[in-house]
This record gives sequence, structure tokens and C-alpha cells, in this order.
Amino acid sequence: MSTSPRDRDEQGRARNARPRDGLGRPLPHGLPGVERQPEGVPRTPAEALAEAQRLLDDGRPFHAHEVLEDAWKAAPEHERELWRGLAQLAVGLTHSARGNAPGARSLLDRGAANIAPYTDEPPHGIDVAGLVAWAGPGVGVPRLTRDR
Repeated sequence: MSTSPRDRDEQGRARNARPRDGLGRPLPHGLPGVERQPEGVPRTPAEALAEAQRLLDDGRPFHAHEVLEDAWKAAPEHERELWRGLAQLAVGLTHSARGNAPGARSLLDRGAANIAPYTDEPPHGIDVAGLVAWAGPGVGVPRLTRDR
């Protein structure tokens, strides 16, 4: 049996150290890649939303998804599906940018379904109704909050 060394982080978790392009696709070792978002960064909801929106505006939905995934993991139980859905919307946008229309549609639908229950009382100024409507066609850059 062959064992191959795996890339690991400081906590010993498996990590892929291959460089990635701007949409998160792995590149061959040795090629320059786009710097990845650091994982596990503690942010307030407002900070996570602002950083994710900045990344979306910069055409980096994969990186926005990483920020939203951190928020999902840190969210209180009653908000987890909201943050999970936001991360799924960003992944859907990533698939769309990569040319994977079926994958994009699947993730946009799942993301919209996960955030929809928060429509009546959206926390943190998140424009849940607007995001659910945006996810239908999934075109353009979504606005995460109503205050923009």
C-alpha cells in the first residue's frame, strides 16, 4: 500500500496546497496562482458580508464563498442555514463563471431554498428577498445587503 504525503495545515487538517486560479480551479504545481482567502478568520456578520461583497464585486465568487463558509461555521444555530445558503449562492456563481450551467443552477436553487425561510425577518440587513429573486436567473453580481 502506498501512502502519499498530504498537504496539512497547522492543525493537521488536509489542505490542497496547489495554486488556484481566480475561480478556485487547481493549477499545476509551480504555476503562479491567485492568493486564497485565509480560512477560519473570525469576522462579525457585517465584516463577513462586506468582505464577501467586495470579493463578488471583484469577480471572485469562489473566494467570497470561502468567507461565507467561515461565517456559516461560526454562526449561531438559528442562522446556519442562512449562511450556508449564502455560501451556496456564491458557489453557484462560481460554477456559472466556470461554464458549468447545470452545477450553477443546482447550487443557486439550493442556496435560494436555504435562505428563503429568512425572508420575513432577515438578519444583518441581508436582502434575502432580493437574493432569492436574483438566484432565479443568477445573472450579474448579487447584492448581499439592502444598504448598498
